[in-house]
Amino acid sequence: MQQKILVVDDDESILEVIQIVLESEGYQIQISMNGECFQNFTGNFPDLILLDVLLSGEDGREICKQLKRNLATAHIPVVMLSAHSDASKLADVSGADDFLEKPFDVDVLIETVEKHLVATRK
Repeated sequence: MQQKILVVDDDESILEVIQIVLESEGYQIQISMNGECFQNFTGNFPDLILLDVLLSGEDGREICKQLKRNLATAHIPVVMLSAHSDASKLADVSGADDFLEKPFDVDVLIETVEKHLVATRK
């Protein structure tokens, strides 16, 4: 069964690149340009979330904290994305499982995704 990845970023070009790369690796990708996708977030959860630290008008770190506090979603690995290297410290504080600095190498993206999805299969 295809593993599902939710990608939330306010940059369309980032969403497009991630979608193309990860779909070519056999993953089912759902994209969103804002945190509204989490408002009715029940049931059919993704296996991994790639979440931008700074979304337009929203704070990805706060979204991550909420996901990690919720028993239904706390198990989902969250990889934070940011163009600011110092955001990795802030991503740690939010409970994120990992951090990728933009622009990222496609191979590093794939390795990071595989690392967290292998862990969820166990």
